[in-house]
Order: sequence, then structure tokens, then C-alpha cells
Amino acid sequence: MAEPRPDPEEIKREGWLDQHILVVSPEDARLDWTEREFLRRIGDRLYGDKERRHG
Repeated sequence: MAEPRPDPEEIKREGWLDQHILVVSPEDARLDWTEREFLRRIGDRLYGDKERRHG
């Protein structure tokens, strides 16, 4: 019998607490507009703009 999948939120929480790795979607409803925009800008700066990559 397959083991139950770990809770993704718990994995993200442990990643932050143990190794200071943050995994968060800029679409997360818990964030306000400013926080979502800030995350988008960081992601674009570190990994490139999706439009530019596929354009």
C-alpha cells in the first residue's frame, strides 16, 4: 500500500525553518498585492521574465 503524500505546506515550512529556503507562489491568496508584486520582481530578476523567455 502506498504511503500518504507529505503535506506540501509542511515541506515548505520545514525548508524555511531548517535551511532558509522559501517556496511561495506570487499567486498565494495570503499575500497582498505589494507582496505578490515583490515576489514577481525577485523571480524575474533571478530567473528571467516568462514573456522574454518564451517571446
